[in-house]
Amino acid sequence: MASPAQQLPPGWAAEWDQNAQRYLFIETATGRTQWEPPFPDPEAMIRAASVSPPPAQSHHHTKRRQYAPGQTQVYYGADTVAPPPGPAYGAVPAPAAQQPQLFTPGLAAGDGQFAQQQGAPQPGAAPYYGAPAQGEPEYINAPGFGQGPAYQPPGVNALADQFSQMNMGQKGLRLFTTNLLASPPEPLELHRPPPDIVLPPNSCLSNSPFANADSSYQRCTLNAIPTSNSLLQKSKIPLGLVITPYRSLKEGDEPVPLVTDTVIARCRRCRTYINPYVQFIDGGNRWRCCMCSMSNEVPQLFDWDQVRNQPGDRWARPELNYGAVEFVAPTEYMVRPPQPAVYVFLIDISHNAIQSGMVATATRTILENLDRIPNEDNRTKVAFIAFDTSLHFFSLPAGAAESSMLVVSDIDDVFLPKPTDLLVNLTESRPAIENLLSRLNDMFQDNHTIGSALGPALQAAFKLMAHIGGKIHVLSASLPSVGAGALKNREDPKVLGTSKESGLLQPASPFYKTFAIECSRAQVSVDMFLFSSGYQDVATLACLPRYTAGQTYFYPAFNASRTEDAIKFAHEFGEVLAMPIMLEAVIRVRASKNLRMSAFHGNFFVRSTDLLAMPAVPQDLSYAIEIQIEDNITAPFVVLQTAVLHTTCYGERRIRVVTTALPTTNNLSDVFASADQVAIATLLANKAVERSLTHQLEDARDAVFNKMVEILSAYKASMTAAGAGASAQLAISENLKMLPVLLLGLLKNVGIRQSAQIPPDLRAYAQCLLTTLPSQMLIPYIYPNFYSLHNMPPECGTVGEHGVIMPQPLPLTSERLERHGLFLIEDGQTIFLWVGRDAVPQLIMDVFNLPNYEVLRGGKTTLPVLDNPFSQRVNAVIQKTREMRRGVYWPHLYVVKEDGEPPLRLWALSCLIQDRADVLPSYQQFISQLRDKVNGSSY
Repeated sequence: MASPAQQLPPGWAAEWDQNAQRYLFIETATGRTQWEPPFPDPEAMIRAASVSPPPAQSHHHTKRRQYAPGQTQVYYGADTVAPPPGPAYGAVPAPAAQQPQLFTPGLAAGDGQFAQQQGAPQPGAAPYYGAPAQGEPEYINAPGFGQGPAYQPPGVNALADQFSQMNMGQKGLRLFTTNLLASPPEPLELHRPPPDIVLPPNSCLSNSPFANADSSYQRCTLNAIPTSNSLLQKSKIPLGLVITPYRSLKEGDEPVPLVTDTVIARCRRCRTYINPYVQFIDGGNRWRCCMCSMSNEVPQLFDWDQVRNQPGDRWARPELNYGAVEFVAPTEYMVRPPQPAVYVFLIDISHNAIQSGMVATATRTILENLDRIPNEDNRTKVAFIAFDTSLHFFSLPAGAAESSMLVVSDIDDVFLPKPTDLLVNLTESRPAIENLLSRLNDMFQDNHTIGSALGPALQAAFKLMAHIGGKIHVLSASLPSVGAGALKNREDPKVLGTSKESGLLQPASPFYKTFAIECSRAQVSVDMFLFSSGYQDVATLACLPRYTAGQTYFYPAFNASRTEDAIKFAHEFGEVLAMPIMLEAVIRVRASKNLRMSAFHGNFFVRSTDLLAMPAVPQDLSYAIEIQIEDNITAPFVVLQTAVLHTTCYGERRIRVVTTALPTTNNLSDVFASADQVAIATLLANKAVERSLTHQLEDARDAVFNKMVEILSAYKASMTAAGAGASAQLAISENLKMLPVLLLGLLKNVGIRQSAQIPPDLRAYAQCLLTTLPSQMLIPYIYPNFYSLHNMPPECGTVGEHGVIMPQPLPLTSERLERHGLFLIEDGQTIFLWVGRDAVPQLIMDVFNLPNYEVLRGGKTTLPVLDNPFSQRVNAVIQKTREMRRGVYWPHLYVVKEDGEPPLRLWALSCLIQDRADVLPSYQQFISQLRDKVNGSSY
């Protein structure tokens, strides 16, 4: 069969993408890529659509199994698409006349708009899986005969229709309009990079592809900045910056280049760091700032190679070639010498904490990870304080093998019982620390005290470390009940779902915010690990991490006797302990003339108008910043630069500088064509959470919906023939077509969803995630991934060139669930394995090692790794799901039976956001509501 490369027009190349499992088409002259085949005629497109992928390498399946709903034979016509090579665990399709039995309200539009997305068979459609090879066994579930057919890809006619609607792209910011009513969401769109940044010629000193920072460090909602505020207002798109300056490095990621010679060139006027977008003038002796145009002298040692002690090559310097770079800071960047890393552990030892197994799991995890705590220079200090209604300090003298306990019962006026040996060097006191951790749980095994003096324990930890700064890890399993910061249970089911609910999401006590600001001044950061089986007031306790740049982790109904709970907490806590944090950090974002940072979202304290104070910067925390255009911009491009001054946990003062240059435009079509839907959704998630706290949840939901209406109305008025009149279409630019479904996912997220059943703790924790997760993790959190496992192609779950090959994601609708199938739904925090009620016994045996569906139990579980290829592939997909994103999270795995426990089923189904649920609309209804609103002024 011909490959696409033989059918492409001149100047194009095709490359097989293992992750997306489809061809990527590359325009060789410009390097621009697109998924759509660049064909001039539909016939050639149809031929390309039928091309098989290159055969997967190095995996041979000797045995073929089909988990089918009851059909045993498939016939191929002469004009059908050939099946993919290799065996598949797939259901054999039924004759194309049958309709799927599952039905989603709101999606039966009657005009076939969504038929293709929902997997309804097309006339003449080709079946996807071939008949079994001679002599191979087939596993059939006969009683299920006659139910809905397996998923079939669209037939040739449907492909022709698809391609006829496609716009073939060209270089530059060409605007393509799509009709949302006729183009259902395509999950693969979210894996595409942001729109190209097309800078004017000669704007950059370097030809380096890294001159603009990678979008995972910094991405703007618009990749072409409007020259005036009126143009920005006309587009209605919010202008903002999403930054993750301290992004972790996965395998294959380029590390941030380090400049070690302490020669740091900065603008005298605006203090911008030299970057690839400045200009050298005066024979290279001076440089002109790209932000304020000030002329500055080039430092004397800028062209000197200090390592070899000889003249160096200026053009090879990292700061002139890389958008993200790190400098070793000279002494003038230090208020005091770099301090050692300090970790103080506050461990709740009340009856609930001991009985749930939290204390035993936590102490074991700390003990196992002592070698992973950053301590290269042997300066790291640690302390342990246990608390119930009293405070228990531990003296850990250097060199001693034993620790001694000192109890302070006066919690109204907290004092340290001993001036030394409470905060100790990790290396010198290692024997005493190990001894304490191995005994701590047993020491309080019979503790029946109920109550928590968390506030006084925090004050004690602060007294212990305020002169240095560092990190407090709080492990709490009950509501603080005595001393400063005591809280009352304010959970009231009658308030849920009403206008008063947002009150439950605001802090109940001013103590925590006031204490957090004190901590921030003293360079102390707080991480909260919360485990309560009852109400714990996450909304109030999350204040501490919010203002001290920490993170909140929540384990509702934690019980270590369930190994899954213990594994999840131990993994996440261990990763947090091992994380190489930045200490004593301040962040400032600078921008070109006439751009101003107007609002900040995330975990930090705004010290002056634009200086963000962060006692510690954890890896993979995201921050969103709104930008205002103050006056008309005349420059051909603008520069946004984030600078993070910090101390590494190894005692070195450094500055991380992340620079992004963006072109300016006075053309509205360029503004729409350059919009980054992922960055917009991230910014709007942050704004929605803030609005739910300052106003009400209802206001937050309305603001998100109205912003989508505004963008669609602006696009219709300016970019379509309908103008201000009514239109049967709902037009948006191709690069924004996933924004409506992302915002629908946000509206259905636990953080702001309309519901009277969501406990305040779960809602508050979801809001913490919405405001801290980087885009790579936030997008699956609001638009989960949905895979079909029982019929995934044979290479899925095996190791390819870029790790484990994943199946193609499906649209988030229950129409795609099959009664004989096995499906995976995951949002980065939880993984659901959905098992259809007609799953054949062989499938249950292969995956769960159980004889049939009836004996399978739903709920939290660990999947066995069995000695068969399918089990190993399913486990590989789950493992890749847990590891493929940045961050410490270890999602729980739940088995969900189609006819299992209703709460678990509803929770899993709530991830399928394109379906209707409770009072929340389906995607089809949501789009109709948007269209009615957009046309509202015209009817």
